[in-house]
Order: sequence, then C-alpha cells, then structure tokens
Amino acid sequence: MTSVCVAGATGWTGRAIAEAVLAADGLDLVAAVARRAAGHDLGTAWGSDPVGIRLSGRVDGALAGVDVLVDFTSQDAAKKHALEALAAGVHVVIGTSGLTAADFAEIDEAAQANGVGAVAAGNFSLTAAMAQAAALLVAPHLGHREIVDYASAGKPDAPSGTARELAERLGDIAPAPEPVVAVADVDGSPEARGTRVAGTQVHSVRLPSFVVSTEVVFALPDERLVIRHDAGPTPVPYVAGTLLAIRTVPRLVGLVRGLDTLLLSGR
Repeated sequence: MTSVCVAGATGWTGRAIAEAVLAADGLDLVAAVARRAAGHDLGTAWGSDPVGIRLSGRVDGALAGVDVLVDFTSQDAAKKHALEALAAGVHVVIGTSGLTAADFAEIDEAAQANGVGAVAAGNFSLTAAMAQAAALLVAPHLGHREIVDYASAGKPDAPSGTARELAERLGDIAPAPEPVVAVADVDGSPEARGTRVAGTQVHSVRLPSFVVSTEVVFALPDERLVIRHDAGPTPVPYVAGTLLAIRTVPRLVGLVRGLDTLLLSGR
C-alpha cells in the first residue's frame, strides 16, 4: 500500500486527484494540504461528508508516514514543497505548472541526493502525453517550429506548463533555427512574435472558453504539420496519468520529466 499526501487537495485538479486516490486500490490517502481550509476535514472542505482526513496548512507538517507527495498547488509553492518532501525521503509527483528548467534541475539534484524519485509533467493527460511524444518524434526531421499555448483568461502563468515543457524538451532534442527575420528586427511590435523558450518561439493566448490547449506547428517550404491537444472543462483527463505517476514514482531515483517519458520507458 502506497501512502499519499495531496497538496492543493481542495483545488480544481487536486480535489479530483484526492478523490481518485481515496477510491484506488493499493493507494491510501493519509494526508492532505490546503492552506485556507487547514484544520477542517477534507470531505467537509469539499462540501460533502467527512472522510476522516484533517487538512494541514503546510506540506512540511503533513509528511509523516507519507510515501508520495502529489502537488497541485501554485507556481510559487510547488518547488518549495517538492524540496521539503525530497529532503524528508518522500517521493514527489508534480502537476503544478510554471516551474522552469532550472527549477527541475534543482529538484532532480535533490531527488538524486536523497535517493528518491520525482515525476513532473506540465500536463498529466494521457492524450497530451501522446501529442508531446509525437512532437518529439517529428522535431529532428522538421526544424522550423513554433508553439501556440491557449488557456483561460484567468490563467496567471504564461506560457503554460504544458507549452514550456514541450519547448524545453524539443530544445533538448533539436534546436530550432533562428527566425528568418530576427525578433529584434521585426517592424512594428516585436513582442507580437511571442517569447523564445529553449530556442522555440511560444505564443500565449488567454481567452474565456479555453482550458488548456497546446499546438506545435512544424513547417517546411510548401507544407506544414500541426500537432494539437485540447483539454475539456473538467479535471478528469489528468486523473489516470497522475495515478500512474503515483504508482511508479516509488521505483525511481531522480526526476522523470514528462508523462510521455514515463509511458514510453515501460517502468
């Protein structure tokens, strides 16, 4: 039995993950963190029947007896939570977006040093993982590419974790060529050309009706290939992939980045 703590357990995705862990065979939800509802029963905080789990306000006070910390909190808190858990010998699954490649390098170093595992994904949807795997397959053969990241009007981070992870991993495989017209040389408003992440131009659209959609456009003269993933308005797509990561991470040492990496590794 793997004991689990979910940080952000009253949030949009965190609640769905916590409910899934409660219902899953072989997993035991033993702790949960939600700063604003600290001290309350988790079920009561959800507006339902008590589940017998008292919410903690801090991750470092909720790790006793925990095998895996799952973090769906905020960009500002996620790295701190991960490092606290890893220092305590607790494996980590990170679904919070907004962390950078430098953040993940620090998390990997801490996981290695403490002999525990970490899995991080900008998107734990199985279909998003397959879209990313397809893009990584294409990248060495089609150099010219740009990413368009769509999300809700209220999403505070840009680009999304999904788009940032995709750009950074594409950059590891095959650097994109410089734009034909350098961004600095664009007439008018150069910022309209987006930002460069790990060598790929990324454009973030923030409008009502979007949840998280990510597309990467590859191009050659006279032809294009577009790989796109769209997520709906519920957290359901992220549950299966997160449960897979929870079950797998105790067998790892160090960081695995990307659900597609985990799926294709056969671990």
